[in-house]
Amino acid sequence: MKAAIFEAPGLDNLKVIDNVDEPKIGGHDVLIKVKLAGVNPIDHIVVSGMLPRIVPFPHIPGAESSGIVEQVGSEINDGSIRKGDRVVVYNNISDGICDMCLNGLDMICRNGGLIGAITNGGFAEYISVPERNVFKVPDKMDWEVAASLPLTSLTPYHALNEASIKLNEYLLVFGASGNTGMMAVQLGKKMGARVIAVSRDIWIKSDFGADFVISDYDKIAENVKEITHGKMADVVLNSLGIGTWDSSFASIGINGRLVTFGGLTGADVKLNVQSLYRQQIKLIGSTGGTRNELRELIDIASTNGLKVKVWKKLKLDDVKEALQGLFAKDRDGRILLEVA
Repeated sequence: MKAAIFEAPGLDNLKVIDNVDEPKIGGHDVLIKVKLAGVNPIDHIVVSGMLPRIVPFPHIPGAESSGIVEQVGSEINDGSIRKGDRVVVYNNISDGICDMCLNGLDMICRNGGLIGAITNGGFAEYISVPERNVFKVPDKMDWEVAASLPLTSLTPYHALNEASIKLNEYLLVFGASGNTGMMAVQLGKKMGARVIAVSRDIWIKSDFGADFVISDYDKIAENVKEITHGKMADVVLNSLGIGTWDSSFASIGINGRLVTFGGLTGADVKLNVQSLYRQQIKLIGSTGGTRNELRELIDIASTNGLKVKVWKKLKLDDVKEALQGLFAKDRDGRILLEVA
């Protein structure tokens, strides 16, 4: 099969070759013909070798994939998954027996990890995953949306659930026109929040429903204060790290919540502890999402609709360009890889 694969860390070592062995499946596994794969910063991190554990080697990256079931394992005989089903891959491998898993927190399994990091990923014609990682999607769902559910949508959805976002609360989204940002804006609206998007792209309001857009990055807190009539934001979503940390912290109101799930601009931040406890601010770290939340997301996308703005849809042969495009200054939406 054709796959993007690397034998040593580094984007220059990533190659697309035609003679990679097709993955084998066990009795409880599912073989999926990959249709469309999402391109995310975690993929660049994996290829760069910046995670403590990447297996196997040579390695196929790709943390977010969707496709069509090609074959089911011999032990899957209840008809829940059949050849020809349209599916997405829940991208967290878990043992199902640790205390985290037993409490429904599959994404922080003590013995697990991310598909595309501790297993081969979806930048290939075929991917084999455990049955419990396979979720069917309706025939009417666009592939662009389906391919954006397991990571791009699930990550902010879980973060908003962790923040316990409430009706009419002010939600401030940094990086609102990025991968997770555009989904956070839509999901925040569906949860009843008044969404303030930090972005220079006006489409995040006209096409994705943000209530307010802040484009002056030097006066974010001042703008939030004006929009909220001095109340400030109830929930701040920061997926960027140190580059927006000070603005994030300055924009939170009393008893507010700051949720973070990324550090693209750096991870080592300074924290004013007095401001933290005087305003009773809650800091929340969030990662991935649960299997149950992915089920909920599929329902949301199927009934209420979710949209994805696609900047580039590239072929698997162009995987290097796709990963480099994540950091392009003119990037205007998602990058997706057409595999099949």
